[in-house]
Amino acid sequence: MSLMRPIVEVRNLSKSYHIGKITQGDEHGGEQSDKVIWALKDVSFEVFPGEVVGIVGRNGAGKSTLLKILSRIVRPTAGEADIYGRLGSLLEIGTGFHPDLTGRENVYLNGAIIGMGREEIRRKFDEIVAFSEVEEFLDTPVKHYSSGMQVRLAFSVAAHFEPEILVLDEVLAVGDAPFRQKCFRKMQDVIREGRTIFFVSHDSSSVLNLCGRALLIQSGRLTDDGPAETVVKRYLDVAGVSN
Repeated sequence: MSLMRPIVEVRNLSKSYHIGKITQGDEHGGEQSDKVIWALKDVSFEVFPGEVVGIVGRNGAGKSTLLKILSRIVRPTAGEADIYGRLGSLLEIGTGFHPDLTGRENVYLNGAIIGMGREEIRRKFDEIVAFSEVEEFLDTPVKHYSSGMQVRLAFSVAAHFEPEILVLDEVLAVGDAPFRQKCFRKMQDVIREGRTIFFVSHDSSSVLNLCGRALLIQSGRLTDDGPAETVVKRYLDVAGVSN
């Protein structure tokens, strides 16, 4: 029996959204009521230090909502998510970039947004820029970058952040094929360092290659939690996708 303490504890986590008024009855005597949808409903699990957990499910199943709650971007309607350690998230790549600032300035801005200290960014600056392959355009405003260049720079900043817990949503689907391979190798390095990782992807092979464990979210509920191979197979069966 392990005496190790979980690094993440999620208990009965639920998140509802109000999506407007629905009129019941005729147009004169009808009553209006809120339409509520549950993006997550009664989700509970624990994750231990060093685990790499894939999160799979169809679009709209609640995967991104779960990551946003873990990242403290949205608050749950009910339940709790306790995080014991520094958490960094890479959910929507490049959302912290300011178009009028240069690549150099945006490295510092984006690093600060995801939780890096200025000294930490300065220390890793050359490494971040080299990984991104945008050295030539470092002092050009990012509004003149292609979307691929912006993505490479944003991923490079996030990949050099060193939190205890890393939350990633579809990050390996960025850039061209050679850069995706480079990102994949970087993620393997991060895993070898013993970081705890949550990884959402529609690419089942990436989940199988990176994750030892997976959670299956269906219609806001956690319906399976176990070895990645078993859970991914169930997901593909449920989704009607051949492996």
